Amino acid sequence: MALTKRKLGNSGLEIAPIIFGGNVFGWTIDEATSFRLLDAFVVAGFNAVDTADVYSKWAPGNKGGESETIIGKWLKHSDKRQQVIIATKVGSEIGAGKKGLSKRYILAAVEDSLQRLQTDYIDLYQSHVDDPDTPLDQTLEAYAQLIQQGKVRAIGASNYNAKRLGDALQISKKKNLPRYESLQPHYNLYERAEFEAELAPLCLRENIGVIPYFSLASGFLAGKYRSEADLAKSARGPFVKKYLNERGFRILGALDQVAKTHASTPTRVTLAWLLAQPAVTAPIASATNLDQLRELLGAADLKLDPESLEKLNKASAYGAGAGGD
Repeated sequence: MALTKRKLGNSGLEIAPIIFGGNVFGWTIDEATSFRLLDAFVVAGFNAVDTADVYSKWAPGNKGGESETIIGKWLKHSDKRQQVIIATKVGSEIGAGKKGLSKRYILAAVEDSLQRLQTDYIDLYQSHVDDPDTPLDQTLEAYAQLIQQGKVRAIGASNYNAKRLGDALQISKKKNLPRYESLQPHYNLYERAEFEAELAPLCLRENIGVIPYFSLASGFLAGKYRSEADLAKSARGPFVKKYLNERGFRILGALDQVAKTHASTPTRVTLAWLLAQPAVTAPIASATNLDQLRELLGAADLKLDPESLEKLNKASAYGAGAGGD
């Protein structure tokens, strides 16, 4: 598959249109399956993998760091470090006192991530969640030091609101510090309001790459969950309950229609819709088996016509004050 890579902000990084979400490594898939999927992902011409130091702490028996550890073993085993863009995150609580975006904490946390990833540099290092207790310039100074040392190539923000991201960009400009080149927001066909209102215009104006997570709304937009009974199907079932409402079913109906028109599937149509949004660089999506992975990657080849996009926009429109529901 000849893939056109997309530039991520002004970072100099170029990524293929689908990013592999590493939250499943060490949670819903084991090491051997993770290796198989990562190999297939790269063989298909894709190159960006997103994880975080805290993945997958929430799984029983895990303490955080499992996803990075699996990716690190794969990098060593496959010798593919030069072929992939590794994105990870810092700031979410990984243990007692281990959280936030203070300079001291970032400089310590990056060493742990590098060790787990078995690499001497991280392509995209992201602030996982905003830390209101740490001045933005202190965080950016930590990143400046890491970039200078060659340990980090570019930085990004995740879960920032428009005001905080805008403030951080101003400080970068004023103090000549590295700037956030990407934003990782919660954005998909169902969750549109928050990103589209203020963040999308800011990212377009400032040329910030956007790599949305929960692109498939925990599998809901793949059409896997159409009733309460379906929620028992997977570990993600409980996350999906909130989408089983009139608007959710309207979106699924439109996805089914557009998928039929394009001889495609709801999963591919959902990702293709995101890829058609002017602010989006590449959505993040995860798979737990090879069939799912092929399904995701097929979205990179699907170009939706204006009529299909309009149908999806209309079905997923959110009323004034309706927010994300």
